[in-house]
Amino acid sequence: MSTGIRRIAVICSTAVLLILWSFASYAQDRLDVQVTPKSAALKKNIEVYIHDLSEGDAKSLNAMKRAVQERARLASEALGYYQAKIVVRVTDDANPVMQVLVDRGEPVRLRSVNIVVEGPAAELPAFALPDDKRLEVGARLDHSAYDDVKSMLQNQALRFGFFAAHFTKSELLIDPQIGAADINLLFDSGPRYLLGPVSFSEKAKIDSQLLEHLVPFKPGTPYNSALVAKLNQNLQSSGYFEDVRVDAVGAADGPLEIPVTVSLTPIKPRTLSLGAGFSTDVGPRARFGWERHRVNAKGHKLGFDSEVSKPRQNVSTWYQVPLSEPLTDYVRFFTGYQREDLVDVDSRLINIGALWQSRLPSDWMRVLSLTWEQEQYNFGSGSKDGRSSFLMPGVSYSVLHSDSPIDPSRGYRLQWEVRGAKQDVLADADLLHVTALSRGLITLADKHRFLGRVQIGAISTNNYNKIPPSLRFFAGGDQSVRGYGYQTLSPRDRRGKREGGRYMIASSVEYQYSFAEQWRAATFIDNGNAFNSLSDSLKTAVGVGIRWVSPVGPIRLDLAQPLNDDKGWRIHFSMGPEL
Repeated sequence: MSTGIRRIAVICSTAVLLILWSFASYAQDRLDVQVTPKSAALKKNIEVYIHDLSEGDAKSLNAMKRAVQERARLASEALGYYQAKIVVRVTDDANPVMQVLVDRGEPVRLRSVNIVVEGPAAELPAFALPDDKRLEVGARLDHSAYDDVKSMLQNQALRFGFFAAHFTKSELLIDPQIGAADINLLFDSGPRYLLGPVSFSEKAKIDSQLLEHLVPFKPGTPYNSALVAKLNQNLQSSGYFEDVRVDAVGAADGPLEIPVTVSLTPIKPRTLSLGAGFSTDVGPRARFGWERHRVNAKGHKLGFDSEVSKPRQNVSTWYQVPLSEPLTDYVRFFTGYQREDLVDVDSRLINIGALWQSRLPSDWMRVLSLTWEQEQYNFGSGSKDGRSSFLMPGVSYSVLHSDSPIDPSRGYRLQWEVRGAKQDVLADADLLHVTALSRGLITLADKHRFLGRVQIGAISTNNYNKIPPSLRFFAGGDQSVRGYGYQTLSPRDRRGKREGGRYMIASSVEYQYSFAEQWRAATFIDNGNAFNSLSDSLKTAVGVGIRWVSPVGPIRLDLAQPLNDDKGWRIHFSMGPEL
């Protein structure tokens, strides 16, 4: 079904529900249903069945009594009350109300339930039989449970490609006199259909070989609607197409192998993006980006990115070549320039390099890179300008598991990176640069959230004076140790200027309580520092905060107090995912 048709169906369904709800709300003012013994389910069902009382006087309502009594009887039988005694009367006051008095009696109960699936579906573990307490022997008869189990079997048949499936027996036998009912369902799945070859529309403008890499199945694979949905998702996620329509619907009369046809509308060749944000680390910031989604039929991409804030300005451009797994695997060539002014450090950095990203079978993302960087810098007023160059091969691994990309309730992120350089091989010193990050999140009882974070970094070199600011470590700020300014935790030189450290550690433990929908209160402890000796002490800060879960992710406002320094409370404002 196309996206447009699905939207129309949702809109129509919503409109029908709103109309029924408005009728039911109006009927509540004119209708008084009393059930003995009390049953909220039966009362509500009767009110739903009697939803169209028209405005009128007592005479008009009296004319409807017989129809109302019949509807009340049907509503009672739908929930298994076949012996219900129903009396309908109308009050005679100025605002007449119709009263429906129901003595529900003993319900009909299930005496036997026989649900059998025959054919290949019976051997398919994923083809589940219903686990519904309403269908247990001894349960009160509920007609909706009978209808639901039939719909469930039919929907599963469509999901797994049993398009010729049908009921050879479909019985609901009721004996109201003894209060017993029997369910007998025999479902013949018939053969399981197969997914056939995939054909793409000619206007795709992307080589068929690349498109085939986005197909998550081979011809002859047993039909599964999840695979069809995955094909649609892959094509949408590729960034090459504005609209994707996948047609792979089978019919009872064949063919057994279903051809898959895909209609593709290419996206506009170029996209401009503008963005703005704010955090207490960098203040206001603006972003500008340009991307050419399709340089050629091979799916190559070209882009330009820039960011401007008070402490940092950068521009970069890149060229990307997709590999055999186009959504995750690619080679990217890049170059860029960055200017950064911190508390006591100024730097100007240019780089050029290439990276190869690939997803491993273990679900980890691996990036192999080779980058040449040249940086000019100044560690505070009065210091001598420095200049360093490094050619650095590197490798990084990362993995993210969460139950939501925007606001997860549980999950974790792990990542680490190693870069190195050899003196005289386009590098001014030997260098081994290591960083690692771990984040975790768990939610208990829907309201209690616990977050943890640990970051570490280390440098090994034969000439630390040649290590530029971008490769040294600083701590403090919204994403590091709250209570301290952005990158203000650092060793100092003889003049008291911050110069960055050989090592860094930053950790955090945070508890959040959901006190209202999309609102959470938080309390936390942060600990960390950047230093040159492993014996140096760490800084600790505590604080409280509030979280608003916006449509684009959590927005955080924190108030933090350092414990090791004579400093006051510091406000931190930031946004973005928590993993």
